[in-house]
Amino acid sequence: MPRTVRYKSRMDLMQGTLDLIILQTLRRGPQHGYGISQAINAASREAFKAETGTLYPALHRLEEKGWIASEWKTSDNKQRANYYKLTAAGRKRLASEQSRWLQLVDAMAALMSVRDHEA
Repeated sequence: MPRTVRYKSRMDLMQGTLDLIILQTLRRGPQHGYGISQAINAASREAFKAETGTLYPALHRLEEKGWIASEWKTSDNKQRANYYKLTAAGRKRLASEQSRWLQLVDAMAALMSVRDHEA
């Protein structure tokens, strides 16, 4: 029997989803904020827009939790930028969140496939 996926509130679900998206993006390697935003937009085929007002508070929250770390470096265009990378704790959290997300996707797929006469 699959584990029940529970979120305390809609905000928890949204933050958890954004956290997962950021952690997944950083799995590919360190990125500065703008690079993370562009990677999310591209990987989601523009379905998700990582706006500055949402992205940076999420990055700070993930850093406070120890799931990512940051370091100031010079970007390709010669500007200083804060580069974020996944930590060992972040990799562990990513695996856990991926499992929860896949359970949620499976549950939604099951609900969406129910025909009127089956309900």
